Amino acid sequence: MKKIRIKAKEKEGIVKVKVLLTHEMLTYNQAKKRGVKANFITRVIAKVGEKTVYELSSSQFLSKNPLLKFKFRGNKGEVLEIAWIDLSGAHASASKMIK
Repeated sequence: MKKIRIKAKEKEGIVKVKVLLTHEMLTYNQAKKRGVKANFITRVIAKVGEKTVYELSSSQFLSKNPLLKFKFRGNKGEVLEIAWIDLSGAHASASKMIK
């Protein structure tokens, strides 16, 4: 199951975000041992409206079910959208209102 859990809280104009991405993150070495294709998250993007507040391009270095933390300037009541795409082209997205 591919899902995203988001916590976003604003304090004094700064939004602190914690994001848990559920993904197996199968590296090239692990995939070779199992006889399957490697598959890991290659891109994560976070937006508030049309504004990109966080962007990550990654490789196989992320752990299984990675936890990401970041901060940005924002306000309570705005909607934070998080999306990722993996090496196979699969993707997931979720949104959460900032508290």
